Amino acid sequence: MDLPVPAQRRLIVGISGASGVVYGVRVLQLLRNAGIETHLVMSKTAELTFAYETPLKIADVKAAAHTVHDIGDMAASISSGSFRTAGMIVAPCSIRSMSEIATGVTSTLLTRAADVTLKERRRLVLMVRETPLHGGHLRSMAALSDMGAIIAPPVPAFYAKPKSIEEMVDHTVGRMLDLFEIDVGTVRRWGEDQDLRARPLKN
Repeated sequence: MDLPVPAQRRLIVGISGASGVVYGVRVLQLLRNAGIETHLVMSKTAELTFAYETPLKIADVKAAAHTVHDIGDMAASISSGSFRTAGMIVAPCSIRSMSEIATGVTSTLLTRAADVTLKERRRLVLMVRETPLHGGHLRSMAALSDMGAIIAPPVPAFYAKPKSIEEMVDHTVGRMLDLFEIDVGTVRRWGEDQDLRARPLKN
């Protein structure tokens, strides 16, 4: 009989239809390499965004996850608080998904799982991908922060001196996973990497 997976070794990964779906698939790949069990739920719009933004096939994205849940399966394991996890990351998180989570009026498994994560006082990280933002967006973000969610837009860290988009994505994703105390080895850390000292800009 298989032993149950410790909660700290299991993470829910949501991928919504916002631009930046590469963040979500990279989260899955890095967590698989780290031996973390992932439960993927992906919106229908996300599948379209993959076609627009990447050469990846949806089958390849799903293959990177341990378990894949259909967006409409409201009876899935991740819809219940009794299913133990370390939390959930939504990468990227669309404004629509964020707004549903903020109100608690959830219409998909992705937003239901995020709502469950909040009610169980587990870590919820939302990589909100939108700009500019109006007052309604900002109020929803503030409400979610008050509920315990972490709003973490995918802002590149130029101090890490990325040499490619891939390096920039990996550093950003690594910083998001730091929030779950998972080190996937992709973060160049200030004060630890000696070549990250500030240098004056040349005229």
